[in-house]
Amino acid sequence: MDRLQAMEMFVRVVETGSFSKAAGEFATTQPTVTKQVAAIEARLKVRLLNRNTRGVSLTEAGALYYDKCKAIVRAAEEADSVVQVRQTQAQGLLRVGSSVAFGRRVLVPLALEFMGQHPQLQVDLSFEDRYTDLVAQGIDVAVRMGKLADSSLGARFLGTNPWLMVASPKYLKKAGMPRKPADLSGHETLIYSSVQGNDVWRVLSPRGEAVTVPVTARLRSNNLSAVLAAARSDLGIAALPWYVASDSLASGAVVEVLKGHSLPEQEIHAVYPSPKLVPQKVQAFIAFLQGRFGGSWWEAIPRG
Repeated sequence: MDRLQAMEMFVRVVETGSFSKAAGEFATTQPTVTKQVAAIEARLKVRLLNRNTRGVSLTEAGALYYDKCKAIVRAAEEADSVVQVRQTQAQGLLRVGSSVAFGRRVLVPLALEFMGQHPQLQVDLSFEDRYTDLVAQGIDVAVRMGKLADSSLGARFLGTNPWLMVASPKYLKKAGMPRKPADLSGHETLIYSSVQGNDVWRVLSPRGEAVTVPVTARLRSNNLSAVLAAARSDLGIAALPWYVASDSLASGAVVEVLKGHSLPEQEIHAVYPSPKLVPQKVQAFIAFLQGRFGGSWWEAIPRG
């Protein structure tokens, strides 16, 4: 039996005035409790309790030891309570990660709304376009796009991230509006290299039929904002997520190309270090995110 439990037994013997009552609280036998207190006395080489037929009483050394043990037991109980409360309530520090563009445009307003619902929660947002090691970086939950590789991480499906093709009116006036997917081969294209990295676009018809089209990259970048900026600067047709292009579409800086056609959607997942014993703050944040990515969810993103 560990030292802390032996101290707990000693404290309860003193407070109940009885070895048998203390034994009942610990669901054990009176001889077991007596043995534990005797072991403490033997280790300290001092008598802590006077025992007689009427019960027990503290010696002078026992009174000093009782005060210290009581403080230790209370501190241990408080430590357990703090952890258990953190595990059952959305409070403390929540570290959240995502890609740069998604984080800035989508996750920030959602995180701010979530913080408003949980005033005892602090949030640390970390945005990187490369996949990070959640454990090494101390990330509690990350939002990731695309199919997930097999791993020991916990994961929850949140929704899908649709893509479209856009270009500026000035570029289309000069180069012409594509009428069918095959027409893309005759245009300058702007490629997000983290997804469309092989100069081939897979375009889906309104009926869901896939057409593979080779394209020529005028610009290739692993940054979605750079691809959008190039499209706004009349450099070609860009493949972008709706959430990235939505503001520029609303302002008329770009227009949709091959309307009714689309590019393959990406799955959106929340991932976290382990599927076991998930902290309540993580569970609450994931529950908050679930249902936010249905329908035309990008239209609900605040402008700017």
